[in-house]
Amino acid sequence: MSQTTLSDAAAHSEVGGVLIVGSITADLTTFSRRLPARGETILGDDFTLVLGGKGANQAVAAGLAGGSARMVACVGTDLFSNLVTDGLRAAGVNIDHVRAVGGPTGIAHIRVDDSGENDIVMVPLANSALSETQIDSAFAQHGATSKVLLTQLEIPWALTQYAIRKGREADLTVVLDPAPAAVLDDAIWPLVDIVTPNETEATILTGIAVTDEASAIEAGRWFTTRGARYALITMAAAGAVLVSADDVVRFAAIPVTAVDTTAAGDAFAGYLGASLALGYPLPDAIERAIAAGSLTVTKRGASPSLPHRDDVDALLASARQLTR
Repeated sequence: MSQTTLSDAAAHSEVGGVLIVGSITADLTTFSRRLPARGETILGDDFTLVLGGKGANQAVAAGLAGGSARMVACVGTDLFSNLVTDGLRAAGVNIDHVRAVGGPTGIAHIRVDDSGENDIVMVPLANSALSETQIDSAFAQHGATSKVLLTQLEIPWALTQYAIRKGREADLTVVLDPAPAAVLDDAIWPLVDIVTPNETEATILTGIAVTDEASAIEAGRWFTTRGARYALITMAAAGAVLVSADDVVRFAAIPVTAVDTTAAGDAFAGYLGASLALGYPLPDAIERAIAAGSLTVTKRGASPSLPHRDDVDALLASARQLTR
């Protein structure tokens, strides 16, 4: 951002406007006591088929957080297209700039074990058809009434970069969730206000093994040295650290029993973006995002596990009471 702060950016904008440029998938999730070894077949316990994708999940989370979520993405023309677009509409997400293209909708195959841990194979499919023209059109309609841009790495990197540059030109707060992690062009970091990797993603991006708070802070400084305004490293049960050029702020986790960690990061990003767009100071927005991620892991599935703001704010109030 050029001349404004995170909490008062684009003060002329519509309250809570969040533009999400990213992916939409149909999430096929299996649940089993453990994950199979290579070449092994095991019997599972349950199966779900729901709206997913990092972009869509973040859009739903932003809407549940009280923001005005506008999605920019592509879906296919297969039997999953109505499933995902109906899910976005039901969550109150604006899908004027979700384009249907010939072929299959993006797919994510997710496996979850009894500890709540998961592994995921995401196949972009229709997500690869997103275009600069489509992004331009969305910014033309929503850029002036949005405060925050959320984007991720499940669409082609060239288009993530393009969206980030458009966001900077429109003076939006640019939040990059760098997942699935890949080594990125250093030229992008000066255009990013907040980058939000977890330990694994921070390790891949920086080459610094993030195993504790000290190494998370070191990784955070890797981003800020290259121009990012803030690096917000999330560490699951160990909380999070917010690193800027001249400061480090620590945030505690909220203890919960994890059932499925899918979409926890998306809940975090969506609530962070919406809270900033609604005018929350950055530390308060981060605490709200942590509470949202904590509630998300207590339920199965991706988008169905994303919590409503009333539940998030109640959990956060309870957690604050315990620390007094």
